[in-house]
Amino acid sequence: MMRKSSISVATVFLVGLAAISTPAHADTGRVTVIFTKGGFVVGVGSGKGVLTLRGVHYPFTVSGMSIGFTIGASTTKLVGRALNLKGPASIEGRYTAVGAGSALAVGAGGVQLENSNGVILQLSGPRVGAEMSIAIGGVSIHLK
Repeated sequence: MMRKSSISVATVFLVGLAAISTPAHADTGRVTVIFTKGGFVVGVGSGKGVLTLRGVHYPFTVSGMSIGFTIGASTTKLVGRALNLKGPASIEGRYTAVGAGSALAVGAGGVQLENSNGVILQLSGPRVGAEMSIAIGGVSIHLK
């Protein structure tokens, strides 16, 4: 009897240990976004992008708005990573960020955003145009 009990306890322990030590499956994808923004006080922008995940390309649209000090217009091409993806649809949603940036003629921009699905976008790239902003804003991403 004692032997059967020891085997059961050991089996339960090993199964439990395997469940604890197995990380949650999350992927990292590559993201490219072209975003055009303009405004005076309230900035409005839109764009398009592509998520590349496991060799497959998923096009999406981007729209956003910022409220604060914004003047001018700029176009930004951002490239980077999408972390914590649980499939392509998890990139969808509203991303919120607080940031400050400026672009005169050609500058650089970078941002880190997170949505309610836990997806983190780490993006950077050049801006072209004349725009200055210190604003609270957000963007929404929707797969096409």
